[in-house]
Amino acid sequence: MSHPVLDPDDVPLDRAAFGALSRRAIPRSERLALGRSLRARTPRRSLGEWAPSPDRADVLQQLRAVHRGRVPELVRIRLERMSASPYGFLRGAAGISAADFATLPATGIRPVICGDSHLGNFGFYASPERELVFDLNDFDESHPGAWEWDLRRLVSSTWVAGRMSGASEEQCEHAVRRCVRAYRRNLRRLAAEPLLARSFERIDAEAMEDHISGRSSRKAVRDAVSRARTRTSDRALPRFTHDEGGLRRIVEEPPLITRPGPAEYDDALLIGLDDYLSTLPLHWARVVGGYHVVDIAHKVVGVGSVGLRAYLVLCEGSSSDDVLFLQLKEARRSVVAPYVHGGSAWHAHQGQRVVEYQQALQTVSDPLLGWTTVDDRQYYVRQFRNMKGALVLDDIGAAALADYAAVCGLMLAKGHARTSGASMIAGYCGRGDNLERALSRFARLYADQTEADHETLVRS
Repeated sequence: MSHPVLDPDDVPLDRAAFGALSRRAIPRSERLALGRSLRARTPRRSLGEWAPSPDRADVLQQLRAVHRGRVPELVRIRLERMSASPYGFLRGAAGISAADFATLPATGIRPVICGDSHLGNFGFYASPERELVFDLNDFDESHPGAWEWDLRRLVSSTWVAGRMSGASEEQCEHAVRRCVRAYRRNLRRLAAEPLLARSFERIDAEAMEDHISGRSSRKAVRDAVSRARTRTSDRALPRFTHDEGGLRRIVEEPPLITRPGPAEYDDALLIGLDDYLSTLPLHWARVVGGYHVVDIAHKVVGVGSVGLRAYLVLCEGSSSDDVLFLQLKEARRSVVAPYVHGGSAWHAHQGQRVVEYQQALQTVSDPLLGWTTVDDRQYYVRQFRNMKGALVLDDIGAAALADYAAVCGLMLAKGHARTSGASMIAGYCGRGDNLERALSRFARLYADQTEADHETLVRS
């Protein structure tokens, strides 16, 4: 594990660094050269290494640690979802990956990273203008950290997903190389762009087809776009609510959707929702403040988040047709934080951390993102059913997998370039295929490790 390299022209979101307009910018050529110089300390071929550390904690022991503080009766559901497949295991193993990656060679360049950048955490969602865009869309583990960790998680998930869908080892390697090449080239291109220009880089649903080639890829994207366009609050009403004595109520589906107790509903949650308004920009606070809460329920979501507190909130405006679903998700310390100098000191509130780093990594974000505290637990708040959609990976073809992995690599580079160290990363990566060759070796080895860890869980 290497020491961080400080790039005075590309700083993390440390507020102490703001207000430095009088500072002279270091020329890009110098930052590129600094990145190239890091190859002597951390050769690019070393990024292909993987062997479990001799003191690597037992997988089951690591999972027990992750499950502390979660809702006990939901932990079983989380384990069932992780046991379903190696890819399901990988989705819930962000903490295990962070602990593993922290033992591996790294350059020390630390932008803001997603912390859980597997293939399934990219997808479509609605911009504030209600246009579909494609980007990273999960930020529970976001934190300043090693850019290599995000890329490692993305390529290992690509190999695991490829095996799951029946791709050959050669096809998995091709997909990984496409992914890393797209990351490397896009990062170098963006590093040459003005900082302001990087902040507007985006891919919308229409532009997505410019980045894919095969017929199967185009169909997979069009299907994902079609599903995303139907995932709105008004379309969710028949699925999640019913009429109860003239009042609209969220349908209970134990243990996945359950109703909180009266004290929890009447007091802490409603107070927390009022406090959330103060974290929104003034216009959006006025908009959301025009709604009133009709019902609240617990709702289990995802794989990694299962067992953490999460609430679905049904709100109505001036008529029963004017509805808004909000989601509160419990935010805990990032799994990246224990392995990065300084931990989570920049954010005392973990919900605020998630929101601010989401806004840093995404080009456009949900305008209703905010945070609150309920009974001393920290949450972030967002729209539910905000036209989110992703490609189905279970049976994705090899050609579509390679196209999709490349677009994900493209967008991961965009996220890193928006925050810190783009020129140094570009200098380190270079123009050749050294990075592709190294990370394809790593992806295969870590896919083997993921399958072995999954088998350990299944047998337990």
